[in-house]
Amino acid sequence: MEVDYLIVGSGLAGICFAETCLLHHKKIIVLNDTSQNSTTIAGGLYNPIVLKRFTKIWEAEAQLNISIPFYKNLEKKLHTPFLYEIPLLRKLNNIEEQNNWFAASDKPNLSSYLSSELETLNNEAILSNYKFGKVHETGFLDTAKFKKSYTNYLVTENGYLEETFDYSKLVIKDNYVEYNAIRAKQIVFAEGFGLHNNPYFNNLPLDGTKGELLIIKSENLKLNEIINSSIWILPLGNDLYKVGATYNWEDKTNQKTEEAKLELVTNLKELLNCDFEIIEHLAGVRPTVKDRRPLLGKHYKHNNLFILNGMGTRGVLFAPYLSDKLFQYIENKTELDNEISIERIYKKLFS
Repeated sequence: MEVDYLIVGSGLAGICFAETCLLHHKKIIVLNDTSQNSTTIAGGLYNPIVLKRFTKIWEAEAQLNISIPFYKNLEKKLHTPFLYEIPLLRKLNNIEEQNNWFAASDKPNLSSYLSSELETLNNEAILSNYKFGKVHETGFLDTAKFKKSYTNYLVTENGYLEETFDYSKLVIKDNYVEYNAIRAKQIVFAEGFGLHNNPYFNNLPLDGTKGELLIIKSENLKLNEIINSSIWILPLGNDLYKVGATYNWEDKTNQKTEEAKLELVTNLKELLNCDFEIIEHLAGVRPTVKDRRPLLGKHYKHNNLFILNGMGTRGVLFAPYLSDKLFQYIENKTELDNEISIERIYKKLFS
């Protein structure tokens, strides 16, 4: 089988790059390694503002302008809804936080995202002595449904394989690579935390941050917005809510822990004034980088090996935007910004 791109990994990054290739009439095959599950269990939130510091995320406008239409077009293509545009309300705990919100919402670069008027949440199930700040251009992607619907589509197009990638079977030539019966002009590794097993790119500083989430059921919560506090609560419908998330920089396993569960339940009880039932407990490792920037680019030695990784907690907005950046880099030699290019790492490694 001859293709333009062999894509290793079918998480957010791999799927979005695959669709970017198809939009440009390239032939692809995606190989999924089931050892990684960060996309399946992810919160899927997108938000252009870092609320702890009241700063915009890098290239916020450009990411929104590319990524949201990208998902909407895919919804039409796959006849499946998975993108939900709903407001995010930030719980404000005291007068000082309210004043900080007003100051931030008055800044020219933030005013289009942060409402200057505080919201009163008429919901007795949410404990709050103060009002809420409303963030615009927010919502969530049902990442599990997104991945399932797209991989089903790839299967029908004979563009999907499910197996553990065997690096020892990769044959690298000047103008192509071979893997088993596949010959590809380029190979793109989008493996998430699985990058640590990749002998070609495992010298890059992908750190990995474990996160744990809960799915709860509460008939009395009746929440239609995303609530952001010490934790976030995201309405899934049918009285179900996703709650997250914990951060663990030491544990790199997908194993659920009672410690994280207790942390989430404790924070929930401080926020909610209603009963809830835990339906599911989820855990996975986010592909984070020490300098908090993604990892894109070409291998320092092999011209047809590329990487798309390191999207961390911002994957929903990052994935379509960075997929386009990488595709343009490969096909049209468009330079990658230093903030995302692995050249910033190679300069330190090989200087």
